[in-house]
Amino acid sequence: MEESRDIYDVYDSNTSPSWEEHQSEHLENLEEVEALRRKIKYYFMNPCEKYHARGRKPWKLLLQIIKIGIITIQLVSFGLSNQMVVEFKEENLMTFRHLFLKDYVDGDKETYAIYRQADVYDQIEYIITQFRLLHNNTVGNHEFEKNGTAYSPLRLCQEFFRNGSIYPGNETFEIDANVDSECLDVYPMFTPSAKEILQHFKVHFKRLLSVKIVFVLKAINLQTVRHRELPDCYDFTVFITLDNQAHSGRIAVQLENDVEINECRDWKVSGAAGKSIYLTVVFDCLIITTCIISFALCTRSVVTGIKLMLEYSRFCDRRCGKDVPWSDKLEFVSGWYILIIVSDTLTITGSILKIEIQTKILTTYDVCSIFLGIGTMFVWIGVIRYMGYFRKYNILLLTLRAAFPNVIRFICCAGIIYLSYCFCGWVVLGPYHEKFRSLNTVSECLFSLINGDDMFPTFKDMQQKNNLVWIFSRVYLYTFVSLFIYMILSLFITIITDTYDTIKHQQQSGNPTSDLQKFLSVCKDLPKSGLYRLQENKSCLINCCVNRWKRNQERLTSEA
Repeated sequence: MEESRDIYDVYDSNTSPSWEEHQSEHLENLEEVEALRRKIKYYFMNPCEKYHARGRKPWKLLLQIIKIGIITIQLVSFGLSNQMVVEFKEENLMTFRHLFLKDYVDGDKETYAIYRQADVYDQIEYIITQFRLLHNNTVGNHEFEKNGTAYSPLRLCQEFFRNGSIYPGNETFEIDANVDSECLDVYPMFTPSAKEILQHFKVHFKRLLSVKIVFVLKAINLQTVRHRELPDCYDFTVFITLDNQAHSGRIAVQLENDVEINECRDWKVSGAAGKSIYLTVVFDCLIITTCIISFALCTRSVVTGIKLMLEYSRFCDRRCGKDVPWSDKLEFVSGWYILIIVSDTLTITGSILKIEIQTKILTTYDVCSIFLGIGTMFVWIGVIRYMGYFRKYNILLLTLRAAFPNVIRFICCAGIIYLSYCFCGWVVLGPYHEKFRSLNTVSECLFSLINGDDMFPTFKDMQQKNNLVWIFSRVYLYTFVSLFIYMILSLFITIITDTYDTIKHQQQSGNPTSDLQKFLSVCKDLPKSGLYRLQENKSCLINCCVNRWKRNQERLTSEA
C-alpha cells in the first residue's frame, strides 16, 4: 500500500513541478515555436531557397516554364485556324453583297438605299436573277441547299400594315396597326423569269414596313487543308432587307447572313496534309496532361498553405490569446496558385473543345478561343510570381496589392459620375452626334476623351442644327474633360504614387509590418543551414511520444 501511495503522489495534479520540469517544458515550447517558424518560413521560400533548404527540386517552376511554351504554341496554332474561319465568313459576306446587291460598292453598307418605286422592283428582280444564275456567276464553291432531292427556295416576303388610308396633303390618315405579310417562294431551277414572278407580287408602298428576301447557300472552306486541319462545311443563311420602317422616302437595303458550321458528311484528304491532320490532337492531349499535373501540384500547395494557416491560428490563440487578422491569414493562400489553377481549368476545357473541333464533333470556335485565350493570358501573368522573388521587381506586385482596395473604392465613386455623364450625353446629344447614338458608343467616346484621344473630332462633329443643344454640348464636353482629366485622373494617379512611396519606404527600412512578418523575422536560419532538412525528417508523432516518455522518466527520477 505504501508503494501505491508513492505512485499516486507522483501523478497528483496538486504536486508542484520541479525546476528541471519547468526547464524541460520551456525548452520544449521553444523547440515547438522554432519548428513552426521554420515550417512557415520554408513555405514562403522561393524555389531556389527550397532546393538549398531540403534539396527539393523546383518541379512546379520547370513545369510552368514548359507549360508556357506549349500552351503558347497551341494558342498561336488555334489563332491562325480561327482567323481563317473568320476571314472565310467575312469574305463570303462581302461576296454576297457584290453578287446580290445591284451596283454595290465597298464601303456603302451604311448608305446603300433606294429612293424610287421602280428601283425597288429592279432590286428584287436583280436578286432573284442573280440567285438563279449563281453557278454561272460565282467564282467560289457555292451551292444551293437541298432538302432531299429538291432545292430549297428563295423566300420573298413583304410586311405591311393591314389597312390604311394616308393623305399627307389633307393631314389625315387612318391606319390599322396590325401587320400582315405576303410571301412568295422562288426555286432556283425550272422557274419562270424574274419579271414574270414579279407580275404577281405587288409592293404596298404606302403601308410597307419591309421587304425581306431569305435563302440558304452552302460552301466548303478548303484553305484549312494547308494547315493540317479538316475542312468545314458552311451553311450561309442570307437575309436581304429593304427597310421602310421610317416611311421617310428612303428604303435602306441591308444584307446580312447567319453562318452555321457543320461537319462534312463524306470527306477524303490525301497527301502529306491529310496524314498530319491528327498530329495536333496528340499535341493537345499532351497539353491536357501537363495542365492536369500542374493543377494537382498547385492544389496541393494551396491545401498546404491552408493547413499552415490553421496551425498558425491555433498557435496564436493558444499562446497569445488573440485572433490572427485576415491580412495575415490571406498570406498563406497564394493568389498565384489560384490563378494557375483557374488557368489550368480553362486550358483543359479549351483543349478538349479544340480536340472536338479538330475531329469535327463540334464547331464552337468562338467559345474555344475564349477559353484558350483567357487561360494563356493567366499563364503569362503567373510568370510575374517568379519575378516577385527579386526584391527590385517585387515592388510592382506589392504596390498593386496594397493599392487595390483604395483603387476599387475610388473607381466606384468615379464610376457614378461617369455613368451620369453617359446617360445625359445619350439622351441630349444622341440625335445630333453619331458618337452618342447608343450607351455603348457614348461610353467608348467618353473613355477615349479621358485618355486624350479623339478630342477635336468629337467637338467638330457636333451638328449645329439646334443652337441650344450645341451650346449644351460645349458645356457638357468641357466640364467632362476638365473634371476627369484634371481632377479625377490626377487623384487616381496620386493614390498609386502614394502607395508606391509607402512600399518603397518599407522595403528600404526592412522593418516587418505585420504580426506574421514579425513572427518570422525572429528565425535567422539560412536555407543552407541544414535545420530545415532536419525538421522535414522529424516525425511529429514520434517526437511527441519520445518527449512525453522523457518527462515521465525525469519525474520518476526526481521523486525517487
